[in-house]
Amino acid sequence: MTNFFERVKNTVMADLHEALDKKEQKNPISLLNQYLRESENETKKVAGLIERQYMLKEEFLREWKQAQYLADKRKKQAEIAKLANEENLLEVALEEEGQYREQANNLQLAYEQAVKNLEELERKHREMKLRLKDMNIKRMELMGRENVMKANQKIHHVLDDSILNGAVTRFEDTERYMEHLEAQMSTGYEKSMFDAKLVQLEKQLKNQEIVVNE
Repeated sequence: MTNFFERVKNTVMADLHEALDKKEQKNPISLLNQYLRESENETKKVAGLIERQYMLKEEFLREWKQAQYLADKRKKQAEIAKLANEENLLEVALEEEGQYREQANNLQLAYEQAVKNLEELERKHREMKLRLKDMNIKRMELMGRENVMKANQKIHHVLDDSILNGAVTRFEDTERYMEHLEAQMSTGYEKSMFDAKLVQLEKQLKNQEIVVNE
């Protein structure tokens, strides 16, 4: 279990550093997410095994107590059979007492081992969850680095001298074009006013000639 996480951690770090150093197209965040999903699945499986181990421990405890109870019961029955001089009953009671006593001893050992195993599993499970937390933190750190990198790329794109100079040139070209249009419009307006004024003068002169002739 611990080896699995060590392997995952080492592989993730190696792949992430390689991806970042070489600027590979594969997103390192996606790579980390993949390992996190695998690790979360393993953690859930371990949680299920721990629950099963807990049930086994409780079952061993019940069976142990039951075997102890039956051994003590047969011991008392053997004493009664001995007092009653019932040799056959005494023999059976003593035999079964020994069997139950042996079962109780074996079940006690199994229970104690189950308790140790459960404690170890729970310890490793806590370690797994801590490792997952560390990996999630690492993912957030990488996401922050990715965001900064993308922001810097966009800033560089806007502030790049060649791009900025090109934009300035386009603005200047547009400004000159607008000035040219304005000049054309102004010239056309002045010409129109000139023509209109001459037409007006011509009319005035004609009117004056008509008056003189009369």
